[in-house]
Amino acid sequence: MTTLENRPYDTLNIGDDAVFEKTLTEKELVLFAAVSGDVNPLHLDAEFAKTTMFGEQIAHGMWSGSLISAALATTLPGPGTIYMGQDLSFRRPVKLGDTLTVKLTVKEKKEKNVVILDCLVTNQKGEKVVLGTATVIAPTEKSVLEAPELPKITLG
Repeated sequence: MTTLENRPYDTLNIGDDAVFEKTLTEKELVLFAAVSGDVNPLHLDAEFAKTTMFGEQIAHGMWSGSLISAALATTLPGPGTIYMGQDLSFRRPVKLGDTLTVKLTVKEKKEKNVVILDCLVTNQKGEKVVLGTATVIAPTEKSVLEAPELPKITLG
């Protein structure tokens, strides 16, 4: 099992950072489409995608955004974080097999445990995929817990 540990508001400092990494598989692409309801052929139909400006299937933009959410929830500040808002700028497409790295950096601490974090998502080539900022309410108490185990999901 994976252990998750948060960083309470009082322990956060401007400049603190953390990373989260994930690779886009076809299974993830299909599952994201199913969960979100976004079945744009650009994401799911390889033949259609060949006719677009990208020439191949690409991920939903919000798949990259969801990785920021995962990073906030599991790394910085971590479990207990309340996601209040996000400003995103999508810079380049994410393709099947791309590995994205989310880097979160504490930018500002405000009243009532509110934290603003810079968000940078890069691909395996170091190219900027997504830029933005996230606003969260950081937890106030330290937590160390086991990550819930997800069920095995098969497509079919």
